[in-house]
Amino acid sequence: MHAITIPEPGGPEALLWAEVPDPVPGEGEVLVEVAASAVNRADLLQRQGFYDPPPGASPYPGLECSGRIVDLGPGVSGWAVGDEVCALLAGGGYAQRVAVPTGQLLPVPTGLDLVTAAALPEVTATVWSNVFMIAHLRPGETVLIHGGASGIGTMAIQLAKAVGARVAVTAGGPEKLARCAELGADILIDYREQDFVAELRAATDGAGADVVLDIIGAKYLERNIRALALNGRLAVIGLQGGVKGEVNLGALLAKRAAITATSLRSRPLGEKAAIVAAVREHVWPLIENGRVRPVVDRSLPLRQAAEAHRVLESGAQVGKVLLINE
Repeated sequence: MHAITIPEPGGPEALLWAEVPDPVPGEGEVLVEVAASAVNRADLLQRQGFYDPPPGASPYPGLECSGRIVDLGPGVSGWAVGDEVCALLAGGGYAQRVAVPTGQLLPVPTGLDLVTAAALPEVTATVWSNVFMIAHLRPGETVLIHGGASGIGTMAIQLAKAVGARVAVTAGGPEKLARCAELGADILIDYREQDFVAELRAATDGAGADVVLDIIGAKYLERNIRALALNGRLAVIGLQGGVKGEVNLGALLAKRAAITATSLRSRPLGEKAAIVAAVREHVWPLIENGRVRPVVDRSLPLRQAAEAHRVLESGAQVGKVLLINE
């Protein structure tokens, strides 16, 4: 088979289309013929040499895919050759085939085409696990979503609205904010022009956000804490703005607030399976009844993964960038 490989870390040009050995499904795994994958910021970090795959994972980038099962490993039940699926991966999505633990498989939602389903696994698992399983966003609460026009952001807006929360977003420029509003965002903040803490407080009568979903990290840490409401929860899932920041513990104590930080890729198989099961139970019905939908900015051939990385690095996209295995 062929896959996108990274012989040496570097820019987008470091991604090379090459012939590689076929994966063999192990115990409790299936072999999926990939229809499409999607680009995540973790892929960019891996390409740059900053985010190695976990031990035993595929060396190729790609944290999600959609496709058809073409072979079953030992001990597999409940799935059959020919099933159309999408999957959360520890790596290997930028390839023609990938071996996937059955606990990370999801059926393609009814009414959704196979290629578009590749936009779902990473964002749904990330948002559901952080915003709902960890931060426990509840109906009537306010959530602040940084990067509202990103793949994560576009899914977080919709899921938060579906459970009855009030949604604030930050995004760069009126066009992206308009797209966030179309998805249901209530409070629109242009981070290039506005102070998100002041804007959020003005829109919430000084209360702030019960939950903050943050992809920036250190650069926003102090402001995120100020933006929290009493008993607020800050969920850090990205470090685009650095890894080291100073925490005012007095501010946390005064607000009885909590900070959590998680990474999905390196979690044990059992934890991933539990998240995927929760996504299937809670998110899949919302997709199938049309209340939530994947937002796809564009689709490119898998061989053009370098161009897809350039798009994501430029920040030009709204939602997901897909790679189609033609």
